[in-house]
Amino acid sequence: MAPTDEQLMDAYRGGDAGAFDRLYDRYRGPVYRYLLRQCRDETLCEELFQDVWLKLIRGAHHWRSGDPLRPWLFRIAHNRLVDHWRQRREPEEAFDDNVVPMDTPWPDALAHVRDCIERLKALLGHLAAPQRDAFLLKEEGGLSLEQIAEVTGVGRETVKSRLRYAVRRLRSGLEGCDDA
Repeated sequence: MAPTDEQLMDAYRGGDAGAFDRLYDRYRGPVYRYLLRQCRDETLCEELFQDVWLKLIRGAHHWRSGDPLRPWLFRIAHNRLVDHWRQRREPEEAFDDNVVPMDTPWPDALAHVRDCIERLKALLGHLAAPQRDAFLLKEEGGLSLEQIAEVTGVGRETVKSRLRYAVRRLRSGLEGCDDA
């Protein structure tokens, strides 16, 4: 049986560098996607991503053994984004458009998928920041309502409301995308 995140973090704090590698392997994708979908700039995302992992390394002694690691890690990522936005006063607006190469077979189906991807990116970009944050913490971070509330510093019912509005807006804007 694979060790839990918490067991790996305890091992890392005890000096096991391999435990950190395993945590990094587990969370690099979800943390990276969360940051990328929030800031929508790969260069900036890389910088924030590195900062998150450095903060985890430097702050490992702050993590309380036995506490769930996932929400703590995503709180670090969330707080790093908040710090960035405070410095800039607004989130970046540009997405990278190179998602699906158009020289592949089945151009009509791929064009439909590409259109849906572009619509989703645009819709995510137009969600209110708190709604986008709650949605991405749930979908990319896999956090529960309670964990999202803890990470963002709001109540559980507020998180539910933000998610409800985000999902409603995304579904409305993606009408026809399930026809692929």
